[in-house]
Amino acid sequence: MKTKLTHPIFPVISACADEMNVKAFVIGGWVRDLLLDRPSKDIDIVAIGSGIELAERVAKKLGDQYHVNTYKNFGTAQIVFGDYDIEFVGARKESYRTESRKPIVEDGTLEDDQNRRDFTINALAISLNGANYGELLDPFNGRQDMTDKVIRTPLDPDITYSDDPLRMMRAIRFATQLNYIIEEKSLASISRNKERIKIISKERITDEINKIILAKQPSIGFKLLFDTGLLHYIFPEMTALYGVEVRNGKSHKDNFYHTLEVLDNICKTTDDLWLRWAAILHDIAKPPTKRFEPDHGWTFHGHEDKGARMVPKIFAQLKLPLNDKMKYVQKLVLLHLRPIVLAKSDITDSAVRRLLFEAGDDIDDLMKLCEADITSKNEYKVQKYLKNFELVRKKLKDIEEKDKVRNWQPPISGEDIINTFDIPAGPQVGILKNAIREAILDGIIPNDREQAFNFMVTEAEKLGLKIKPED
Repeated sequence: MKTKLTHPIFPVISACADEMNVKAFVIGGWVRDLLLDRPSKDIDIVAIGSGIELAERVAKKLGDQYHVNTYKNFGTAQIVFGDYDIEFVGARKESYRTESRKPIVEDGTLEDDQNRRDFTINALAISLNGANYGELLDPFNGRQDMTDKVIRTPLDPDITYSDDPLRMMRAIRFATQLNYIIEEKSLASISRNKERIKIISKERITDEINKIILAKQPSIGFKLLFDTGLLHYIFPEMTALYGVEVRNGKSHKDNFYHTLEVLDNICKTTDDLWLRWAAILHDIAKPPTKRFEPDHGWTFHGHEDKGARMVPKIFAQLKLPLNDKMKYVQKLVLLHLRPIVLAKSDITDSAVRRLLFEAGDDIDDLMKLCEADITSKNEYKVQKYLKNFELVRKKLKDIEEKDKVRNWQPPISGEDIINTFDIPAGPQVGILKNAIREAILDGIIPNDREQAFNFMVTEAEKLGLKIKPED
């Protein structure tokens, strides 16, 4: 492994550790990613002794421009070296109380430190001391588990997961990111210990969910979350999508697995977390809007509107940001059927103008979501929908070039109306603003200030309003 330790920080740590007569190792995720040839900016150093003192010696040797951030409550220290975060900690052993994932920490050996690691692939260490610089210490055959593509705990999985239930989420996250399987005993243990996830903060859980969503194929993780029962505790609205009901010989598709297909589809076109969240939530209101109509079968009328109204509550529950990111997802959920309706019918300029007006700069993302929503196994239907969406895209482009209604504001403002007719702010102003906007979107008048002004005067006369005479 000596030849793989190419980062310039390692010889410095090695020299300092030898000067202090302290054993030091690079351990955990950086070693794992080194062996997997994955980039990693976080380097964890374990010292058999004080990690803080080793960090201070290293910073001094590096020069005055490097500073140590110490966290004495946790016994850790950090140095930022270029783009890398280097964390130093003393080797420790941990014990846990049932009601908390915060361990009781004691000084320990390297073996103790490796025992407390969550998975065998994260328990690998490389010696940084001169005598055995580059030696790999792999007590749990983590390297073999990498070869076999297996997630396995170093100790009894019931102890590992019960001690810190977040490790159940991490197991599923690593299985998703690396496309590994979770060892059978470990998977069964997650199912047994799933209720323990309730002691973990929503923020930590959602951090792991987001990492699963950002993986190449997130459906792997969501299927594992569902099959182990974890999803029922952390995101019950999503589990409600599961299942197929049959009545009078008529059934609907399983909206849980459909959602996962849409999510995987959208991942082929974007790395954006929030567009991926829109894919997850686009049909989230189908369970509460599901109805059976004997003449038509199963319907989900209004699920886009109810789904958009569910988004803020779900974001709040999961401690996701309640800002423009939430509003973006809400908008895409609300509008996700609109291009589909356009694709199925004759496309009118008015309908396209309205979609451009309401979607604004998010129109391209909306079209990506709609195309990802095509999950039919009938290839003829798929090609038909894709062809229709191409027509919609062309119409959107043509109308935008002609009418400029993306992120558009009508040419007559509320202040213009107040000043023209010398009236106070109130319902009449809203009526006239709405009439002007609708007339432009319907193509009755062009998107032009003079024509909009003349139209406003005509509409105002119907309300008994006259232009204020000039002084």
